[in-house]
Amino acid sequence: MIRQALAASALSLLLLQAANAQTPLSAYADAKGYIDVQKLTCAQLAGTFQEDADMLTAWYSGWYNGLAKKHLLEVKRAKEAEHEVIQYCKANQDKKIIEAIAVVFKDMRAKLGVKMNP
Repeated sequence: MIRQALAASALSLLLLQAANAQTPLSAYADAKGYIDVQKLTCAQLAGTFQEDADMLTAWYSGWYNGLAKKHLLEVKRAKEAEHEVIQYCKANQDKKIIEAIAVVFKDMRAKLGVKMNP
């Protein structure tokens, strides 16, 4: 009886570890090694390694700042935005990352009183 309980406990731990397994971003690359960042989902971001999530959110930040012709980085705000995007993605895994970024940026701008031109 004790052996069965121990075996069941060990199996449960293995299943929990498998459920929390993380996927490297490279798994989402095409045959040439490119990742289409506009198609990545929140589930993919939430399920990757932290260093991959950090790198990816930094890349997105640069992309958006480049589009806006902004060339400055406020580290504290960038880290806050990264955290908020990851939290949003964990709660909304069916969304695309670019949708999560839009929501988080809109909320952050509203908190800061920043008005956007239509």
